[in-house]
Amino acid sequence: MNCKSVEEILSAVQAIADRMEIEIVEIEVKAHKDPSITFYVDKVGGIDLDACAAFHEAIDPVLDELDPTFGLPYTLNVSSPGLDRPFKTARDFQRAMGERVEIKLYAPVKGKKFFEGELKEYDGNSVTVQTEKETVKFNMTQVAKINKAIDFE
Repeated sequence: MNCKSVEEILSAVQAIADRMEIEIVEIEVKAHKDPSITFYVDKVGGIDLDACAAFHEAIDPVLDELDPTFGLPYTLNVSSPGLDRPFKTARDFQRAMGERVEIKLYAPVKGKKFFEGELKEYDGNSVTVQTEKETVKFNMTQVAKINKAIDFE
């Protein structure tokens, strides 16, 4: 299936997101069997089902006009990115500064591939965390995934 670019889709709906104070975290386009466009959204204080539904209603007519799939049917989804979503942008890192994060590495460092600690620094090329025992700096090329640590207590 042919589909317009994520950039075109984002450009068409960004003003609506701004007006609703919603951050579009990611847009996922699946163009194979059962085509879909999924918006992962967040909001200060957290996103809820009502906000997702309102955003869906607001962008649906705009996307109909944009015709992102050139007339072919698709499913439009709006969802929370989830508590454990990986950090992808500098903004993700800035929002989590001072909070506990989990870091999964491609290869072991100091004998471990998993670290948990307080996010201290991020400069685009590296990330620094304070674990219980030490301050550790990782080059982003070493990091497979970094996300907020989830405490279920």
